[in-house]
Amino acid sequence: MALLHRLAVTAAVTTAASVTALASAWGTPLPLPLPIDGESADRLVITVSESGGPADAARYVLSCHPTGGTHPRARAACGQLDSQTEWGRDPFAPVSPAAMCTGVYGGPATARVTGHWAGRPVDARFDRSNGCEIARWDRFSVVLRTHGS
Repeated sequence: MALLHRLAVTAAVTTAASVTALASAWGTPLPLPLPIDGESADRLVITVSESGGPADAARYVLSCHPTGGTHPRARAACGQLDSQTEWGRDPFAPVSPAAMCTGVYGGPATARVTGHWAGRPVDARFDRSNGCEIARWDRFSVVLRTHGS
């Protein structure tokens, strides 16, 4: 155990000395990493209205990486969002206007998701007005707290 402690101390001193030498060689101090400002963190505000009535409305805050907020199933919701996230694709993108959608009506439920996800601002609206919108809603069922999710 003493050997591990000695190695850790030696590594820390060597690293500090190297950084100091490099900083003085460049003539300017090395910049420190920027703190997380809360604006770039994975944090969303989810507002859902099942039928437009005040008793059916819900508002949650969901933070991921690390998990937190007021969402009752935050860990599962963050997992669902992670599974929807791919590099170069907006997981909250609306249904394309050119999409061919069935005329199925899924009810008056609406939702709005705002905040930041994967380094990007989010302002997404959801409804259940046709088959495509219902499928999009269902991809976020845990996040939107659909009954049974």
